[in-house]
Amino acid sequence: MNAINFKREIADTVDGAIERATKALGAQGFGILTRIDMHAKIKEKTGKDIIPTVILGACNPNLAYEAYGANPDVASLLPCNAVVREVAPGRISLEFAAPSGMMRILGDEKLTALAAQADERIRQALAEA
Repeated sequence: MNAINFKREIADTVDGAIERATKALGAQGFGILTRIDMHAKIKEKTGKDIIPTVILGACNPNLAYEAYGANPDVASLLPCNAVVREVAPGRISLEFAAPSGMMRILGDEKLTALAAQADERIRQALAEA
């Protein structure tokens, strides 16, 4: 697999999708560390409008600890991003980063193999959101 993210579309609002994503990720052991309302930041910094897009920084502390222990360079790739983007009124794209795709950047096969566990949890969360 060479995907950098897993995604699907759902019928919901941005706020509803954020709630669903947060709950589904939580059920898989991921907490939300950060939230960036990208559309608001773009508007604030450039005066330009983009479609509503929210980036959630999700982290599973146990998996992050294992990955960090295997290769501390992984810190620059954490947390995993979960993107909630409105593609049309009432249609939301959920895009969750594939941990193994991110780990391949480091070229560390052991780390990529460890990330397979996180991939499975992320896929499950996406299916449940």
